[in-house]
Amino acid sequence: MSVDYKIGIIGLGSIATRHLHNIVEVLGKKGCTYSIDVIRSGRGGAIGNEILPNIANIYYAYEQVPDDYDILFITNPTSFHYATIKQYVSKTKHMFIEKPVFDSSSLSLQELNLDPNMTYYVACPLRYSQVVQYMKTQYDLTNVYSVRAICSSYLPEWRPPQDYRKSYSAHKEFGGGVSIDLIHEWDYLIYLLGFPEQVTNIRGTFSNLEINSDDLSIYIAKYPNLTVEIHLDYFGRIPIREIQLFSSDDTIVGDLLKNEIRYLKTGKTIHFEESRNDYQRKEIEQFFSVLEGTSENTNTIAAALKTLCIATKGVME
Repeated sequence: MSVDYKIGIIGLGSIATRHLHNIVEVLGKKGCTYSIDVIRSGRGGAIGNEILPNIANIYYAYEQVPDDYDILFITNPTSFHYATIKQYVSKTKHMFIEKPVFDSSSLSLQELNLDPNMTYYVACPLRYSQVVQYMKTQYDLTNVYSVRAICSSYLPEWRPPQDYRKSYSAHKEFGGGVSIDLIHEWDYLIYLLGFPEQVTNIRGTFSNLEINSDDLSIYIAKYPNLTVEIHLDYFGRIPIREIQLFSSDDTIVGDLLKNEIRYLKTGKTIHFEESRNDYQRKEIEQFFSVLEGTSENTNTIAAALKTLCIATKGVME
C-alpha cells in the first residue's frame, strides 16, 4: 500500500542533498507519493537546478514552517541539532537526524519533549556498508581476541575547493574534531560488539593544521572477552579506513575504502562492488522500513547519545 509523505529538510548542505536524491529514489521505487520542503537559514548557497524540481516549498523563517510534517530531516550543522530538534519536534511525527546527534553529551533528552510513540532515528550509514554487514552476519565474532579500527585522512583534501580552515571540522565550537566528526568508527563497532565496559582516551591537536579542534584521538576499550583500539586523525596523507580483527584462526581486514575483506593468513579476499551512495541509500530504505513497522529503530537518540558520550568523553556513563 502506498503512503503519502510530507517531508521537510532543515539545512541543505552536501549530505542533505544526497539524502534528498535518495529519498526521491527510494520512495519512487516504493510507489509512494511525497512532497519535500526545505527549511534554510538564508546563509547557504543557491540550490542546484538538478534538485529544484523535487522541492515543493522553501522556508526561511520558523513561523512560515507548517506543523504537520510526517518527517523532518535534521541536516544542519551538528552544533544546532539540539536546539533544532527542541524547536521543531512539535511540527513533525518523526525525525531523521544526521550524525553526530549533538555536539555535547551533557544535554537533557527530557527537555526535548520527544513523543515515545514516534521515531527519532540518528544516521549511522557505515552499518549498512557491505564490509560491516559481512562482519555482522558472516563472521563469528566470538573468535576475535582483539579489534583495531583506524580512520586516517587529510582534512584539507576532504571538501575541495573549500578552505578546510573555514569548515566546521576545523572548529571545536561548531562540533568539529576527529572525536566527534569521525564517530562512525565507534558507531559501527558498537553495532558489531555492543558497548564496552571501560574506555581510555588520548586526544589533542598535534599537527600543523590551522584548526582548534582535536586532530588525533586514540581509544583503548575493554570488553568482557576482547579489547578494541581506535585511531582517528585529520592528518594522514594517505586515506586509510579499516577494521582489523585478530582472531583464533586468522587476521581479517575490513577495508572500507576498497570495499573488501582480506584474510591475511589464508590469502582469501572478498571484494564488494559498492559506492558510498549505495550504503547511504540503504540507510534511507531502512529508515522508511522503520516508519512502516517492518524494521526496528536500532539507533535512537538515547543510543546515539550514549555512543557520543564514549566518543567525546572517552568514558562510559
